[in-house]
Amino acid sequence: MNHISVLSRELIAGLNIVPGGLYLDATVGNGGHSKLILAAHSNVSVIGIDRDLEVLSIAKTRLFSYYPQRLQFWHGNFANYEPNGLLFDGIIADLGVSSPQLDIAERGFSFRHSAPLDMRMDRSQLLTAAEIINHWDENKLADLFFHYGEERFSRRIAKRIVQQRPLQTTTQLAEAIARSVPPKYRHGRIHPATRVFQALRIAVNEELSSLEKFLERAPYWLKPGGRIGIISFHSLEDRIVKQKFRHSELLEVLTKKPIVPQADELQENPRSRSAKLRLAQRNSYQSSSMGNRRVTASPLLRVALYLSFLVDSPLSPKSCLSQSPIFLSFINLIYITKG
Repeated sequence: MNHISVLSRELIAGLNIVPGGLYLDATVGNGGHSKLILAAHSNVSVIGIDRDLEVLSIAKTRLFSYYPQRLQFWHGNFANYEPNGLLFDGIIADLGVSSPQLDIAERGFSFRHSAPLDMRMDRSQLLTAAEIINHWDENKLADLFFHYGEERFSRRIAKRIVQQRPLQTTTQLAEAIARSVPPKYRHGRIHPATRVFQALRIAVNEELSSLEKFLERAPYWLKPGGRIGIISFHSLEDRIVKQKFRHSELLEVLTKKPIVPQADELQENPRSRSAKLRLAQRNSYQSSSMGNRRVTASPLLRVALYLSFLVDSPLSPKSCLSQSPIFLSFINLIYITKG
């Protein structure tokens, strides 16, 4: 079970780790990225989050020498984390499935070994891949495979699954999928079951909705000048990260295009081939966190102050109007809380 953290050089460089800084690893996994952050400076601290209790226990073992003085852990979905007033110098999330989840057959994430159709990152939850495969109707399955797996043969596959169910193991499902698609598709660059397994995993763990919620909240947890780096592994994730970064009023995007692995990393770790890193920085001129409320300029305030300026100014109205763009630019710097 050899886990190699992807895009480590690029992520650590992009974080611009500061001495004495506090960092949040929202998907601590085996602890590879956290270990590099802790090693950057002797007084850096990390809070590590993971929803998978088994994976979290591995991170605790690997990073035991840093615990608890410089390292704390929180078990749960990163979308539900509450920093309780803490502000971070940097936040990272590696959205990939960890090596233990792929390599331990009984977890049901991979079709390389016969195992129950599970795919739960948090084993305390009730919904499993078996529940979806054996109880969802054909149209719902087809929509799931198409939207979350971008599978072009989603209708064929859903029909075959419904005909053959109940399906209990990963290999049974993979075989049913392979029989559903044209022969040429079965021997392509990736296994024909890959996209369906991705779609099931996303649905079981509510990955996309959790990511959206996390990215809406995380910028408020950064100190001014703090950075956030997200590593995604498929276009659905990357699209969400790109849009959330771009449309956040608190963030400045640092990566116009995503950073991808270099040739040496691809050779050492083939699992990194689809990884993409995007970075953003908290605007230094923004005020500190106001919970989850947005901080915006009030149009009413702008109008009121502008009218007050017109009334009180000794200048003529015509002169005032000629200067109004400058004055309004000044007013735009005034921010109030919008409920």
